[in-house]
Amino acid sequence: MDMRIYFPGGKKVYADYNGFTIKTDQSPAGGGEGSAPEPFSLFLASMGTCVGIYVLGFCQQRNLNTEGLEIRQSLNYDPVKRLVDKVEFEIRLPSDFPEKYLGALKHTAKLCTVKKHLDNPPEFHVETRVA
Repeated sequence: MDMRIYFPGGKKVYADYNGFTIKTDQSPAGGGEGSAPEPFSLFLASMGTCVGIYVLGFCQQRNLNTEGLEIRQSLNYDPVKRLVDKVEFEIRLPSDFPEKYLGALKHTAKLCTVKKHLDNPPEFHVETRVA
C-alpha cells in the first residue's frame, strides 16, 4: 500500500491513495486558507466514520431500521499532554431498535479497524532521499 503525499501550495498537503485525492489545509489561524480539513481533523473523523461503518453494517445485515441512526463523537483534550486522551461515542438509535441487540451493537462498534490500529500502533520509520 503506497500513498503519494505532495504539496500543491500554501499550507495544503494532498495525498493520492486508491484512486482518490485526500485534501488537507491549515486553518487561517495556522497560516492556511481553510480550504480543506486539517490532517488531525481527518484523523478524528476517521475514528467516527469507522465506528459508523461497523454500526451501519450491523444494522443493515439484520434489516434493522437506520432512519435517524447517528453517532455523536466527543473528545476530551488533555491540556498538559496537548493530546486527546479520551474519545467517546454515543450511538443514537431509532426508537424501534430491538433491545436484544444493544450489547452486540456496542461490541461491533469496538471492532473498528481504526481503533484496532490505535490499540496496536504501527512502527514509524522515516528516511530521506535527495532526488
